Amino acid sequence: MIRAYSWPTPNGHKVHIMLYECGLEHEIIPIDIAKGEQFDPYFLSISPNNRIPAIVDSDGPGGEEISVFETAAILYYLAQKTGKFMPSLTDDPRGHHKVMEWVMWQMGGIGPMMGQSNHFRNYAPDKIDYAVDRYVNEVQRLFGVADTRLGETRFLGGDDYTIADIACFPWMRGWERQEVPIANFPNVQRWLDEIDARPAVKQGLEVLKDKRRSGPPKGKEWETLFGKDQFKRR
Repeated sequence: MIRAYSWPTPNGHKVHIMLYECGLEHEIIPIDIAKGEQFDPYFLSISPNNRIPAIVDSDGPGGEEISVFETAAILYYLAQKTGKFMPSLTDDPRGHHKVMEWVMWQMGGIGPMMGQSNHFRNYAPDKIDYAVDRYVNEVQRLFGVADTRLGETRFLGGDDYTIADIACFPWMRGWERQEVPIANFPNVQRWLDEIDARPAVKQGLEVLKDKRRSGPPKGKEWETLFGKDQFKRR
């Protein structure tokens, strides 16, 4: 049994989708990040970076319990556990490393840059034109990188659907909110449509949907997510 401590964010949805894609028995435990539940001592014991999601697998290596935090590590762990959505390092080392390139592209590029663009456009207390322009332009550059790649291959890692696509899709599906001119990226649009049609993806995106708040956080919630509370050493 896998316990997933999560919230309905792009990073949370990566793991929700992977759990359904792999057909793994699991339990979703909500961590309300606007209420500061990510700072709970137990959650910090499995996710010391106080970020969702994190998982605990009661049947880890050697049959012993293991916890895993950071979404790239979780996706990789689940791929290794199930033998799904990741080329074998032994049988297809080139394919394995190609997929990991695009997983790292998401972790270091599309996720952080879309997050910063969203923050400065929708949550920052003061509009800073330089910051908005910087991150909006970088997001569009990254969409261009993906569009070029997807003009060469069906999926980001190659011909097969892998954890690279699972990592990137929950972020890139938010193109409209980010005001990305998707018509300029037809290969990305084709890829988004194909992945969105997968039954497990539809299931994953429904997880904790009823927990989402409408509108930007205010008061204590804003302080918890973006203010001084976020930066305390724990």
